[in-house]
Amino acid sequence: MRPMNDRTLTARLRRALLTLVLACTAPALQALPWDELSPEQQALLEAQRAQWHELHEDQQQRLALGAQRWLSMSDAQRGRFQERYQRWQALEPEQRQLLAERLQQFRAMPPEERRQMRERLRRFNALPPEQRQELRQRFQRLSPEERARALQRMQERQRLQERPRLYERQPMPERPVQERPEAPEPLRRSG
Repeated sequence: MRPMNDRTLTARLRRALLTLVLACTAPALQALPWDELSPEQQALLEAQRAQWHELHEDQQQRLALGAQRWLSMSDAQRGRFQERYQRWQALEPEQRQLLAERLQQFRAMPPEERRQMRERLRRFNALPPEQRQELRQRFQRLSPEERARALQRMQERQRLQERPRLYERQPMPERPVQERPEAPEPLRRSG
């Protein structure tokens, strides 16, 4: 692989941005003329200018939205994006396909499951780097069957943590104490 110069890297980043935008945004409602893009968006999307009028309306809208997102990113966010893009480029096609399939599976999950996955990822990322690396290595050493069992155990523990525990005493709601009505005095017989 030959080293990348700034121009090549910029062109690749633009292509990555276009791919990202096409994959992540909602369909558009109407065509977007090139002249309606801001000068900054036009500069970023210059590679698409010649065929802009041939693009489908939703592609135009997605590209414009993606360019706007790129322009609104901080330098740190752009740097993280560039790092991710370079890692993506270094992947084998089979690895990219696997990641794309996993992303589709994630998006197909119910919202609550996605929330749980994000929470687990957040907890994992909060661990010290050495501990994360150790967990990754342990997971890699597992056979596919062992991995499946480990994932099932983890999901079961999560379900147990979320459901109400039947053995815990729930406090009784407070009710005002009512006095019993007094019993009527026994009827006296007159005699």
